[in-house]
Amino acid sequence: MMKKVAIFDEAKFTDLTFHSFLVHDSENFKIINFNFKAGQTMPIHSHDIEGEFLSEDDVIPAKTGDVLVSDISEPHGVHAVTDMRVLVTIAPPI
Repeated sequence: MMKKVAIFDEAKFTDLTFHSFLVHDSENFKIINFNFKAGQTMPIHSHDIEGEFLSEDDVIPAKTGDVLVSDISEPHGVHAVTDMRVLVTIAPPI
């Protein structure tokens, strides 16, 4: 069944730290929206599970519309220079 999620209505920005919103979760994939105000950071970390993770990888400058792809076990983090929304997709290997 198709569903619609209005991310701009559901996912908010907060002053204290970045905000996350679970958009979708199933046995096939997970989608998470992270909202960062300028200056907020998600520290570098990694996950001990299989799958692919669309996210920041090392220090790679990104702009609106860029897609960054890494293994979920690769260290990754985010530092927002401007207010930004990050849509993360975690999918099992095929």
